[in-house]
Amino acid sequence: MMIAEHSLVVLDSDPTHVKLTRGDVGTVVHVYKDGKGYEVEFVDGGGQTVALVTVGANDVRPIKAGELLHIRTTA
Repeated sequence: MMIAEHSLVVLDSDPTHVKLTRGDVGTVVHVYKDGKGYEVEFVDGGGQTVALVTVGANDVRPIKAGELLHIRTTA
């Protein structure tokens, strides 16, 4: 299943970026090769970009109804 641009996704793998952790929520900003990869932006509560990463289709999943977002600091 291809995830559309501007969709919220959950990082569902161990991240390569130091400021990210599994379970972080980001927004798809670009779809590569019919959904084989995605460019995902992760922002903080103030709207500042924390990370912009390219991930494979198996590294993220769509956020589901009923899932609760969680707050943490990146420090």
